[in-house]
Amino acid sequence: MHCELVIPGLFAAPAARRLPAAEMLLARGRCTSGPSQSLEAWLCDAFGLEDAPLAAGALTLLAAGGEPGGDCWTRADPVHLRLMRDRLVLVPPAALRIGRLEAVALCEALNAHFGERLSMQVIDEHRWVARLPSPIEVAMQAPIALSGCDVATGLPPNPASPGHQLLNEAQMVLHTLPVNESRESRGEPPINSVWLWGAGSAPAVAAPPWQSVSAAEPLALGLARAAGVRARSAAASAEAWLERLPDDGRHLALVDLLRVPLALAESGEYQDELARLEADWFAPLLARLRQGRVGMVTIHVPDGAECVAYETIRGDLRRFWRRPKALAHYA
Repeated sequence: MHCELVIPGLFAAPAARRLPAAEMLLARGRCTSGPSQSLEAWLCDAFGLEDAPLAAGALTLLAAGGEPGGDCWTRADPVHLRLMRDRLVLVPPAALRIGRLEAVALCEALNAHFGERLSMQVIDEHRWVARLPSPIEVAMQAPIALSGCDVATGLPPNPASPGHQLLNEAQMVLHTLPVNESRESRGEPPINSVWLWGAGSAPAVAAPPWQSVSAAEPLALGLARAAGVRARSAAASAEAWLERLPDDGRHLALVDLLRVPLALAESGEYQDELARLEADWFAPLLARLRQGRVGMVTIHVPDGAECVAYETIRGDLRRFWRRPKALAHYA
């Protein structure tokens, strides 16, 4: 069995403690590299989309069991825009503690205003999608990638475009809603905008090299389903993941524990998640590799200084001259 992990953010900050299993797999593995890229870009390449825009809305709906058909869908994620002295800064959904009932109420209000121009659906508290009557230009980056950034850096350049107009209208609708008044009374930031990104129709997807894809990220699950590959919900650990897999084949797990604490500058949470990765993923996989119960382990880190992949087989573990190094070495 060939087990592959993709772990965005693994080399983004030094680990506060040594991670022996991770360091062993990286040091003894065989590295290939390319230009650094976001997780979304890595997924596009992995599923053969090449330079095609990522249809995040349609793929998110597909991952949730919906049928995007040939319609144009966009992600329309709830965000807070914070006014600074000379710019608007984006606060992503992960920082907003949005309840399910709040999400439904906000989408119902937006649907009542827009009708068929922007038909909203709640996928979960942090991920909303909307059907568009025709393609329009929207942002390409997810809110998590723009956390704390000037929103102008992520928007299409033409302020008179249909996408800008939809955003302006949505902000006016959201401004006076009781849900946001209640949030402000509790000291929580209002949901004062949606972030339109990743518009398009469901793509034709080439078959990837994996027999299954495990993830919580709907883009990965949507791409797997579009390709006819077994899509599995995220596992809590390597042991739980391996229990669901056959004894052979090539399988991918997206272990996306680090992007949120990185985006929200939560250094303590980031270090806790690194320790969790070591205990729940790297150590069990290394043990199985040593026992010969796994044939190869590959660790993909797309967003470091380079996009890298470390492939390790059992025989590589005998390369004692390749001494393990702290994660800071790979930053």
